[in-house]
Amino acid sequence: MRLFILAGEPSGDRLGAALIEDLRQRGPLELSGIGGPDMAAAGLASLFPMSDLSVMGFTDVLARLPLLLRRIGQTVAAIRKARPNAVVLIDSQEFAFRTARAVRRFAPDLPILLYVAPSVWAWRPERAPRLKPVFTEIHAVLPFEPEVMARLGGPPTVYVGHPALQRFPAANDARDERLIALLPGSRRGELRQHVPLLQEAVDRIRAEADVRFVLPTLPNLAGMVRSAFPRGIEIVVERDAATAAMQQATMAISGMGTATLELAAAGTPHVSFYHGDWLVQRAYDKAKPRFVALPNILLRRPVVEEVLMRRPEPARLAQAALTLWRDRNARSTQQAAFVELRQLMESGLPNAPKASAAERVLALARG
Repeated sequence: MRLFILAGEPSGDRLGAALIEDLRQRGPLELSGIGGPDMAAAGLASLFPMSDLSVMGFTDVLARLPLLLRRIGQTVAAIRKARPNAVVLIDSQEFAFRTARAVRRFAPDLPILLYVAPSVWAWRPERAPRLKPVFTEIHAVLPFEPEVMARLGGPPTVYVGHPALQRFPAANDARDERLIALLPGSRRGELRQHVPLLQEAVDRIRAEADVRFVLPTLPNLAGMVRSAFPRGIEIVVERDAATAAMQQATMAISGMGTATLELAAAGTPHVSFYHGDWLVQRAYDKAKPRFVALPNILLRRPVVEEVLMRRPEPARLAQAALTLWRDRNARSTQQAAFVELRQLMESGLPNAPKASAAERVLALARG
């Protein structure tokens, strides 16, 4: 089978690598596309650096729009040349949509799959029907998304599980009571927003508690993180060490996004936070979601504290973290909820049981 696969950020790179490895176990596979180090290790020669697609917020997108438009053109041309049996576009929602729409003009019957559903349940639900003529199928990583997509008139959607369950197959009971993990994000835009805020919050926490901090990050971001955190924070880059740090910490302070679900899978209590650009804040004000942190969304109740800021409030973030660190019962309550969350994600819902992403790709590629 000839597969064109694209990921635009680290979480998608991990998804893509796992999918490639699963497909290889099922038969011969010829690859082309765009990815990062994990997909490269799985045998993909990337058309251009994945980091070109890793953007956060409207401001970041606008600043890099000429490059993104050029990369769309390159990607579409590469798909036309490769003549794949199927195309899998992972996350990177706007880039994926524009690429798929352009490919549809010359390949109306080509199976094009979007891996990771857009958050139409949180904001801009009108996007769902726009996706239907573009994508053959959507692979959702949250169990409630197939029902939402069907209700809103989107493409056929199946729940294929979340990679956090594979990265953290079980919670760790042995934790370092003095260790706090910091997860500011995996995009440069996130780091620019979050690092100064976290550094000041860390200083405030240290003034009141005898704790140590560890920050798992990616190799390509290590230099930026080390220069931004000059004051005594352990930076870990190697993937196994990063996973171990998230499992061993007694708690974490995490930016919104995939990291909150990974921490839940690891059984690690945490405080979640977000401080974004004004355009993201305006979208949030319009949507008015009940919850923003993924564990809260999935469990439909406030399990993890959400510290949402219109301007940097390090004192507020530090106080939320200190409160959780001092309250063993609150941490235990989170951990009990995370067991419930894992059970939900391992099975799916009655109307959306968990399916195999590799089997769905093969089925569509074979017609």
